[in-house]
Amino acid sequence: MTPAVPLVLLGLLDAGFSGFRAYAGRDARIRKHRATARAALRGLAVGAVLMLVPVLAAVLLLVTATDPGRTYGLLTVGGTGYLVPLTGYAAAVLLSLVAYFFLPFRAGTLAVVVGLGPLTLLRPLAVLAACCGALVNGGGWPALLVGATAGAAVLCVEPAVHRRWYRNVL
Repeated sequence: MTPAVPLVLLGLLDAGFSGFRAYAGRDARIRKHRATARAALRGLAVGAVLMLVPVLAAVLLLVTATDPGRTYGLLTVGGTGYLVPLTGYAAAVLLSLVAYFFLPFRAGTLAVVVGLGPLTLLRPLAVLAACCGALVNGGGWPALLVGATAGAAVLCVEPAVHRRWYRNVL
């Protein structure tokens, strides 16, 4: 199986969380479920558009390659290497979310402060580790190119959503 499907799903999930983070803390209302859902959907929409960049990069690499089979193999191997660090990062985020939702209030709050806060700040390092994983796994420069564009796309979602919808909200 190609690692593209889980990578795109992880990217879109991260985009939804990025939309939520762009909105978080901007509204003092107690009941804001619709607003947070709208923010997550905005992040998802922006992320879906930005994820077209690495998809187009991969398609262009495959179309212009002298040996498309070899290039596809490099992208597959590199994508697997890219997926490994991101899976560990996503598992840590998921563990923090589970703790937040299922532990008592104080422990859940601690899970956010100790887990989700630092993990959000470590997102660029997780993308860098994923790019290194693509290289170490043998993907070469094609996998690095697609991985770097995918990482840049994912990291641009939150600032784009914030700038478009929440810049003047305070």
